[in-house]
Amino acid sequence: MGKLVIMDHPLIQHKITLIRDEKTVTKDFRDLVQELAMLMAFEVTRDLPLKDVQVQTPVSLAKAKVLSGKTVGIIPILRAGLGMVDGILSLVPDAKVGHIGLYRDPDTLQPVEYYCKLPTDAQDRDMIIVDPMLATGGSAIGAIELLKGHGIKNIKLVCLIAAPEGVDAVQKAHPDVDLFIAALDEKLNDHGYIVPGLGDAGDRLFGTK
Repeated sequence: MGKLVIMDHPLIQHKITLIRDEKTVTKDFRDLVQELAMLMAFEVTRDLPLKDVQVQTPVSLAKAKVLSGKTVGIIPILRAGLGMVDGILSLVPDAKVGHIGLYRDPDTLQPVEYYCKLPTDAQDRDMIIVDPMLATGGSAIGAIELLKGHGIKNIKLVCLIAAPEGVDAVQKAHPDVDLFIAALDEKLNDHGYIVPGLGDAGDRLFGTK
């Protein structure tokens, strides 16, 4: 079973409060989402493999460690996931970025792919799917299925705010995927919005309605 990690670091919780506030303007909201993604990336990348090296300091040779083996890929779910990419890239600048676009079929309510572009070496990377909100879980489940369909086995899902319904759905559909969130909220309302949530993350990131 994949693990569920709810990050309770004080800086993360402080910034989650700020992005919830309806008075937070677009620029500040965008900056805060990037900062949250960067802070969360510390924990998400905790298990990246290391190898031993030697480096010459101004004083002497030092035994040290550098990243080894598999590298990272970041996969934002369009469009709100784009707001989290730069925050992670600031920590892992060698990461490659793919994109997945999904929309919900109005009749079946199932996610339908309209865009998928992955790094050419995606199968050799630890892939991190990012989306600020995990509501019903439909888009996340669809994105994970897309990656698995391309032969990718090492997948993590990173969301800022999640509803219990979305967490349960993802864990049931993909029990092998680790899920990292900053806040687990109360529920979904009748319109599929997370309560208390923060509204529509895409609209608040890009200043649209």
